[in-house]
Amino acid sequence: MVTAASGNAPGAAVHAWKGFNRMLPSQRALFDIPREVCFLNAASWSPLPIASQEAGRAAVARKGQPWKLDAGFAAGQHERARRAAARLINADPDDVALISSVSYGVATAAKVLTVPAGTRVLVLANDHSSAVLEWMIRAPAQGFTVDVVPQPDDGDWTAAVLDAIERPGAPHIALASISSIHWSDGGAVDMARVAPALRRHGAALLVDATHAVGVVEHDVRSLDPDYLVFPTYKWLLGPYGRAFLYIAKRHQNGVPLEQTSYGRRAIASERPIYFNDIDFVSGGRRFDMGERDHFISLEMASIGMEMLAQWGRAAVEARLRMLTGRLADALRDCGVTVPDAATRAPHILSLRLPRGMPERLIERLAAKNVHVAPRVGRMRISPHVYNDEEDVDRFVATFIRLAGACAG
Repeated sequence: MVTAASGNAPGAAVHAWKGFNRMLPSQRALFDIPREVCFLNAASWSPLPIASQEAGRAAVARKGQPWKLDAGFAAGQHERARRAAARLINADPDDVALISSVSYGVATAAKVLTVPAGTRVLVLANDHSSAVLEWMIRAPAQGFTVDVVPQPDDGDWTAAVLDAIERPGAPHIALASISSIHWSDGGAVDMARVAPALRRHGAALLVDATHAVGVVEHDVRSLDPDYLVFPTYKWLLGPYGRAFLYIAKRHQNGVPLEQTSYGRRAIASERPIYFNDIDFVSGGRRFDMGERDHFISLEMASIGMEMLAQWGRAAVEARLRMLTGRLADALRDCGVTVPDAATRAPHILSLRLPRGMPERLIERLAAKNVHVAPRVGRMRISPHVYNDEEDVDRFVATFIRLAGACAG
């Protein structure tokens, strides 16, 4: 059973389940998803849990009467969210900044890091724009090159990245700015192998962990990335516009992307001297975004992250691995290319159809209340904790009927 957090209780538990290493049961009852809806598109955006929706409605009302807010309310929300995000990646909350998006985090890293002329920045082919475009626009002026790792035919992104790092005759590698799970094909990059390979070359590592945190283990204490960034609106069951940036301590003396009063030691409107001490605060808080007081969405983000933590990452991963495995088994003889389980993420299955995507197939599936996404020539299927075996079996039956798969 679930205990929903009250709108005003920063420390309230949101779920009593303790998953440990067991497979999490379906959590469909915690979401407003009619039985006739088969939503397999968490990698685009997840539905909000009912508890988060209730918190959002309460927060709108709270913003409608701001004179009722306690003086410490905003700070409590900031730190609740910071702690929840840090817990998911085993970070010290002091090393985590409140930001708005992955692109904001990458831009922050790009302002702090110095990429020397004549070196290269490694990115993945067709990786999401957030981890790539910042370096493309900086490369001409700074004199470095953007080295694109080609999409591997066998789906093994880890081997492809390691080969690119060690490629003979290539310029010195200064940075890898890569997703740990490729957004379009669901391919997984084994960061535990990539990170030490980069360190041997003295290169920095920026991880876009959008499709990993909450499902696939990312422990910054063992991985030791320079930066790791993730939003809440997909796998963390949260709203748009809330994201978090881990900054390794070795980079925390940098100048943040925005200049804010709370990023300094003593700038306070209630004091006689406004600019009392403009030195930066220590830790990751100096990198907090401007206008971080999101009365409506910050608590919603906290609730989703707290749910994932309460369930346990391994229990969530086990459930999603079971669902994508069931999908793969059912589709294996249907004439579609199913990525090997050894190289794909446990919660994303991207199918390549032999003659390409049939016209309007995604729309025709949606008309049957079966929701998936087209991504770079593939069909991406991404279940989450609200899905069950009935959803999987319904997708398979509807897909076969509409796509003409498994015929003969």
